[in-house]
Amino acid sequence: MVRAIVVDDDVDTVEVFCEYLEIKDISVIGRGYNGKTAYELYAKLNPDVVLLDVMMPEYDGFYGLENIKKLNPAAKVIMVTADLTYDTERKLKALNASAVIYKPYEIDSVIETIHKVHTGSISLLQ
Repeated sequence: MVRAIVVDDDVDTVEVFCEYLEIKDISVIGRGYNGKTAYELYAKLNPDVVLLDVMMPEYDGFYGLENIKKLNPAAKVIMVTADLTYDTERKLKALNASAVIYKPYEIDSVIETIHKVHTGSISLLQ
């Protein structure tokens, strides 16, 4: 079973998302609400996959991704965003995000991406 942490500044989004992941046999071992918490949860729990929102008011997803990758360059971090700009895409590639999921998303495609990232069969750099 894949062990994941979910980080988004919207509490309701985190709750609903986590419930769905659990239904799909993905164990949610941590929940956070900013990039700093994402880093702290990663360091403490060592999950298989991190689902991390990009745009958050305090310690955004870039902060969380950068610090998780400093801790473990092989960490599997899936970024979630509605920002379709080239600058964001370029920055996520530079920080070595494992994959990017764009909002709005189909939840089944999220599950598929989690499994592909977990098994190493997908990479943002492909």
